[in-house]
Amino acid sequence: MIEMLGELVAAILKLIRNGEFQKAEQGISEIYETLLKKDASFFQNIPIDKLTTTLLEDHNYTHGHLEILAELFYAEAELKAATKNNESSLILYKKSLVLFEFTDKAGNTYSEERLKKIEIIKSKISENY
Repeated sequence: MIEMLGELVAAILKLIRNGEFQKAEQGISEIYETLLKKDASFFQNIPIDKLTTTLLEDHNYTHGHLEILAELFYAEAELKAATKNNESSLILYKKSLVLFEFTDKAGNTYSEERLKKIEIIKSKISENY
């Protein structure tokens, strides 16, 4: 499932690079609904400092769900950055980073790709905000 998500996110990032923002937004929304069974606003309204505990304890999400959400937050942050919505972009990058770091520490699988994504997000946050 994570592999499939990677392909979907790559397709969305390509849409963003091509300026097809509406299609990218629609794709992101569909992934939220299909894989996480909630719309994006549900996750965006959770405060960053309560993100992992709210999802794991209150809503019974798994570490796999958190990794999916981290990818979606990243894709959404890229979309917001491309459309010059820097405030929303920053929040989404930070939420993505929190989830990637959490899954990296709490998970029992090493992922070089996850570590690269963490570094990319840190770089984007420090360079642009």
